[in-house]
Amino acid sequence: MEAPVIGVTSYVEEASSGPWHDQRSVWLPDSYVAPLRAAGAITAVLPEQDPELAAAALARVDALYLTGGYDVDPALYGAEPHAETDAPRPARDAWEIALVRAACEARMPVLGVCRGAQLLNVARGGTLHQHVPDVVGHHDYQMGDAIFRDLGVSVLPETALASLHPLECEVPVYHHQAIDRVGDGLVVSARSVHGLIEAVEDPSRAFCLGLQWHPELDGLTAVWEGFVAAARAYATR
Repeated sequence: MEAPVIGVTSYVEEASSGPWHDQRSVWLPDSYVAPLRAAGAITAVLPEQDPELAAAALARVDALYLTGGYDVDPALYGAEPHAETDAPRPARDAWEIALVRAACEARMPVLGVCRGAQLLNVARGGTLHQHVPDVVGHHDYQMGDAIFRDLGVSVLPETALASLHPLECEVPVYHHQAIDRVGDGLVVSARSVHGLIEAVEDPSRAFCLGLQWHPELDGLTAVWEGFVAAARAYATR
């Protein structure tokens, strides 16, 4: 069977490597895409560009993967920025929201991780908690210095996620924002031990899933295999 092609969003930020210093760069940690390769997919990076090109870009891939990054602009869900909210990346936000809407229109498989789950929710009209410590009273969800912490989640039975993930499990988390009001057509499919929404999905689609945690780091393969299988089915539909 041919390998499906999955479009992957990325950072576009100042970066340095070798002789190159402070260059505006398209980059993404390999950990985000390694599980897709292992599951048999080809990846194509989709850095921010004219949102009008979203549908044309997706016409050349078989699924959309929304990766992590800086906070979504709170203006997009009608909120004033919290003191702890990142400076907005309007070009990335506009591009990825256009991608989500084009993917939904095409009924294409979608997976969002961390920021990607939040972006999926905002694109569907939902809102975010801008600073999780204000909700739960501690910083366990984002320890700082890129230190991930394993926290327990409960996956709701009879959801699509439940067919791909243990119902009770500790998962690696690193986020200071979280989904608040759930977007149109999405349902909650997992919550943390503190009651925070940790996953959402669209039950009307073959595969449309947002995971607040980092499944690329947990060693489980079923989510990736399910996503790649959905992309392959979309390619051969």
